[in-house]
Amino acid sequence: MLPSLKTMEPMSHDLIFDQPDYIPSNDDDAVKTATYFATVARTGKVWTATAELPGGHTVRAQGASWADVRINLGQLIFDALQDKPEAIGVHVSPADPAANAALTAVIEARSARILAEQTERDVVRHAARLFRAQGWTTRDVGSVLRLSHQRISQILNEPSM
Repeated sequence: MLPSLKTMEPMSHDLIFDQPDYIPSNDDDAVKTATYFATVARTGKVWTATAELPGGHTVRAQGASWADVRINLGQLIFDALQDKPEAIGVHVSPADPAANAALTAVIEARSARILAEQTERDVVRHAARLFRAQGWTTRDVGSVLRLSHQRISQILNEPSM
């Protein structure tokens, strides 16, 4: 008698197709944005953000939460500017080096995941179109790519980029 083989449940590869495609911005359409950098520290129950502005001006904002201090800082920066840009960007980072490194690692990992998922979507689309052009059935394409035949049909009906 042969021992029964334990099989792993297939991983769902369909989920990345529920995410929007990453499309790099076209600089021609970009709004002129002035970006300001700030550090944020927590003292007791209050967050304090400090940003340096042109002309040696410093802006400090406080808030009960990280989100509050970002909003308050953005408003204070905008109010302090003589020449109002179309938009401002505020990049806040923890003043504590260890916290800043941890946040930077999270942001880098998320960016890498977004790019990797986009690469996977692109190569799966290419492979699905290639296999169908060679006469494979949608079920066979789905089987080899570990996607449902319904997802393959959806991919094949998308406009090519």
